[in-house]
Parts: sequence; C-alpha cells; structure tokens
Amino acid sequence: MSQVYCCPNCRTNKSRFNLIQQIATPIKKDPRSGEIVAQYSNDTIEPFHLAYNGPDVRVQCAACGLIEDEKTFAAFGERSQ
Repeated sequence: MSQVYCCPNCRTNKSRFNLIQQIATPIKKDPRSGEIVAQYSNDTIEPFHLAYNGPDVRVQCAACGLIEDEKTFAAFGERSQ
C-alpha cells in the first residue's frame, strides 16, 4: 500500500481515497425464503461452492466516488508521475 495512487476517472485526485477491505463469508441460502441455511468457513465449503478469489482490498476515490481494484489506481498513479 505504499504505492502512488491516482484516480483513473477524475484524474486529479492523488491523495484522498477510501480503502475497502473485502471479507467474503461463504453461505448457502434457501431459494424460496431467502433464509441463510448454512454458513461455511473456507475450509468446509461444499464441493460445488467456489471459494472467493477476488481482491482483498478495493479502493474508492474520495473525490468522485469511483470504486475499483487497487491495481487500477496504482497503475494509473505510476503513469501520472
């Protein structure tokens, strides 16, 4: 996280951001009622339940509100130096 960010949308913000930490919770829901039937840990997932493999951190520009993967803000920050 010690990399330079720049918003790829507004292109002016290089200092104000919100870091969003994503914590995935594997669950199984009843298709009729929408109630949670089971909650799993990543070690006890059923065979047809894929584990979350997305980014752990996303970044939001605190000027325009764009939310993207951290890599996007870092790559644009490198280009704008």
